[in-house]
Amino acid sequence: MPPHLLLLGGTTEATALARKLADTGAQATFSYAGRVERPKAQPLPMRTGGFGGAEGLAAYIAEAGISHVVDATHPFAAQMSTNAVAACRATGTPLVALTRPPWRAQSGDDWVHVDSVRASVRWLDRPAMRIMLAIGRQHLEDFAVEPQHFYLLRVVDEPRRALPLPDHALVVGTGPFTLENDMALMQQHGIDLVVSKNAGGGASRAKIDAARELGLPVLMIDRPDLPDRLELNEVDAVLDWFHSDTDRGV
Repeated sequence: MPPHLLLLGGTTEATALARKLADTGAQATFSYAGRVERPKAQPLPMRTGGFGGAEGLAAYIAEAGISHVVDATHPFAAQMSTNAVAACRATGTPLVALTRPPWRAQSGDDWVHVDSVRASVRWLDRPAMRIMLAIGRQHLEDFAVEPQHFYLLRVVDEPRRALPLPDHALVVGTGPFTLENDMALMQQHGIDLVVSKNAGGGASRAKIDAARELGLPVLMIDRPDLPDRLELNEVDAVLDWFHSDTDRGV
């Protein structure tokens, strides 16, 4: 049976890897979690939706004849990444994570570190501020317990229902964003603080650079802890890993 790679995607890096896999004629399937309403078309066969936990993913790996798994999900997709490690261990399937290096504070940055979205909400228990909340759509409602703030929200898709945030502005769009545009956006809304996940990569870094240029603090949500796994930061390195493995007949 020829090698069949399962690509757990949703990031720009996953899309870049999908293109290269298609160019080489590799047999591969691209999997979306289903959280984005209009997922980007891929040059590979696609599936959308969850697997049913680690056991469901292990069953899919066996049923679909998957020989290799690449986890190119978002750095904060902790449950999916944890399930991938467990499923691959259970089935003896080689796994690699295509990850972005986390952002590191530079001279001029003013970062306050917290270890979760929940911790960032607790930190905001203070007098009213004007906050750029660029953490994706999933956790926006968590901030309803701190309604005294103005929230500038940037999301990929419109929220499915009205948000319980009495004072907010919504910007819908996808990266990459530019330093100039993010500086202008922050100035337009009089932002005092940026709340960000440490996603890494270049597509959403502009808000971090804009905060530095404007002298604004950043409440930085650190990445979740994940099980040990092989991690690579470049698409070509993942391709080399896959092809060297298949060349050995694994």
